[in-house]
Amino acid sequence: MIDFLRGPVVHLESEYVVLDVQGVGYRVFCPNPYVFAKTEGPVMVFIHYVTREDATLLFGFSTREEQRLFRKLIEVSGIGPRVALGILTGGTPDQLISAIYQENITFLTKLPGIGKKTAQRMILDLKDKLDGLSIASMQTGLFAVPQEEGSDALPWDEARDGLKALGYTESELDRVWLALKKEGADTGSVDVLMKKALKLLYVAK
Repeated sequence: MIDFLRGPVVHLESEYVVLDVQGVGYRVFCPNPYVFAKTEGPVMVFIHYVTREDATLLFGFSTREEQRLFRKLIEVSGIGPRVALGILTGGTPDQLISAIYQENITFLTKLPGIGKKTAQRMILDLKDKLDGLSIASMQTGLFAVPQEEGSDALPWDEARDGLKALGYTESELDRVWLALKKEGADTGSVDVLMKKALKLLYVAK
């Protein structure tokens, strides 16, 4: 079983990265491949390995927390690896855990591939099984309140901080924010905005 891979990113698409691990290229599907775009040299990607009759698939995550949450999600009836990956694209682990604990059906049904019945199953199946995930939030009792559509200032502020931590400059982020607004793509969760911004920043390299 593969738990993680370490190597340089040699190719990147909107759904996956290709890692060169000792001369072998591994295609790894990720919630946000562009998070690896700024990193120079080898990166560590935490892996969930899936074998089917017609394919062997690798799903990868930038943190151990994302990997664990993904594995919890695919235990829910009706949620396969692709849907679970889409869920992690639509919200941060803290937001997802918060929504499940708060039984926030409205937030969960805005996630890709999630209808009301699946959201209810997520709450029923996972509410008592998330111990050990998002430890900082659980210890403080503070959970991020998911933002409604149209209330984009806070998500962008958080996304901007995350992008700055990856090494992007204020001027780069100002330009990408203007580009997002011009395209009408300036709404969404923190992770969605980061993915949109990283895609533009990657293309501009």
